[in-house]
Amino acid sequence: MSTPPKDPNRKRITLTKLAEMRALGEPIVMITAYDHPSALVVEEAGVDVVLVGDSAANNVLGYPDTVPVTVDELLMLTRAVRRGLKTPLLVGDLPFGSYEASDAQAIETAHRFVKEAGCDAVKLEGGGTSAERARAIVRAGVPVMGHVGLTPQTATMLGGYRAQGRTAARARAVLDDALALQEAGAFSIVFEAIPADVTDAIMPYMEIPIIGIGAGASTDGQVLVLHDLLAIHDDFQPKFAKRFGAVKAEMRRGVDAYADEVRARTFPGPEHTYNIAPEELERFRADLPAAGHTHVG
Repeated sequence: MSTPPKDPNRKRITLTKLAEMRALGEPIVMITAYDHPSALVVEEAGVDVVLVGDSAANNVLGYPDTVPVTVDELLMLTRAVRRGLKTPLLVGDLPFGSYEASDAQAIETAHRFVKEAGCDAVKLEGGGTSAERARAIVRAGVPVMGHVGLTPQTATMLGGYRAQGRTAARARAVLDDALALQEAGAFSIVFEAIPADVTDAIMPYMEIPIIGIGAGASTDGQVLVLHDLLAIHDDFQPKFAKRFGAVKAEMRRGVDAYADEVRARTFPGPEHTYNIAPEELERFRADLPAAGHTHVG
């Protein structure tokens, strides 16, 4: 029995609506998803923002990390998500190597996500040069979500997948990156893997919605990867990810049960097969050649 949508009359989430939610203190729910079935689920659940993240690289495409994923691969996944959404704001992640070289490159990539995949906005990682790229993209007519703290595309430069802002200097760098993105015109920023106390200290400087992932509870909203919160992959659990389901375990249970029934010849049963009228079956059998002869007609 399917669960009905939380609010069938819900209106589309816009940038203005997100700003209103922040002003009213209404928590923003954001999920990272990568395919059409997932999009249908988050749509029915009433999620506010959906990100098609470059983490699709390691979550659904089998890459070891996010770096190898291409623009074309993410566009394909984003189009699938777009077809399943009606109300959430859809954000496309600009993958590594698709925006860093120049403003022109960044604008071209952002425009592809809007024109070819139906995105409402794009996301890019880091401050500094990335803030310059964000400014250029915004000026070219595409809303930008920023991303500071742990930025997976450049994790090697940050010393690996670890929390950022754990020294005074690094905390100040996070603040500076966030301010640069805000000043560049970003409509929102993701804070990833930042000590909660640092987030608390930075939030008074923020004038746009801040979405946290491992950044404490004082942000304007939270984001988790669907595969993490549903344990679709259960071999690694980030510190910031809470399991709200056990999908992989249920998938394994179902596939094991299927394999067992096939091997025991209990599936398919009569209820899974089609019928033919007795007279048609008799006519078919009467027309069959003798066993061992394959020529028919």
